[in-house]
Amino acid sequence: MSMHTAPAPRIPLPGPEALDPAQRRVFDSVVNGRRGTLVGPLRAALHNPELAERWHRFGEILRYETVLPPALNELAILITARRWNSELEWTIHARAARQGGLPEPVIEAIREGQAPEFSDPAAAEVYDYVQALQTCGQVSDAVHAAVTARWGVVGVVELTAVTGYYSMVAMTLNAHRIPLPEAETPELYPGGEMPPNVLSPVPARQG
Repeated sequence: MSMHTAPAPRIPLPGPEALDPAQRRVFDSVVNGRRGTLVGPLRAALHNPELAERWHRFGEILRYETVLPPALNELAILITARRWNSELEWTIHARAARQGGLPEPVIEAIREGQAPEFSDPAAAEVYDYVQALQTCGQVSDAVHAAVTARWGVVGVVELTAVTGYYSMVAMTLNAHRIPLPEAETPELYPGGEMPPNVLSPVPARQG
C-alpha cells in the first residue's frame, strides 16, 4: 500500500451513487468501455456531462486508435506527463507504456528528466517531435518530415493531437488536484514530494 498522501481535490468528485441521470449515462459508458473505470480528468469533466461524453470519445481515439504502436503513443504521453509534472498521468501511462513494450530505461530516463538513448529510430523521431512541441510549440521541417515519412500525414496529425490532448489532461489533473486511484502507487514522485511550480524541461537528444 502506498504511503503517499496527496493533497485534497479542489473540486467535488462524486461517486456513482451521487450522479444525476446524464452523468450516470456517461459514467456507465466509460466503465463499460475500453477504459473499464472512471479515473483522472473525466472525474472533473463529469460536472458537464456533454463535455465528459465528448472528452471520453476523444480520449479513446487518441489513446487506443492512432496509427502509432502503443509503445510510441505512450512515449508521447509520458513526455507530456513529465513536462507538466502530472503524477496521475505519469503513473497510469508508465504502466501502459511497459505493457506496450516501451523499454524500462527509456521510461526511467524521462522520469529523471534526461534524454533517453533509443535503439528504435521510430521512437527517437517521436521523442524529438514531442520534445520540440513541449519546449517551444514548434517543430522543425526535418523533425516533422521524419514522422510524416514513417507514419504518413495521419500519423503526424495524430501525434500532434496526442501531445495536445494529454497536455490538457495534465492541466486538468494538476489544476483540480485529481488524486490517484487508491490502489496506485505514485511513480513520478515516489517519495510523495510535491512537484515544483515550474515546468520540467524536456531535454533534446544529442546528435
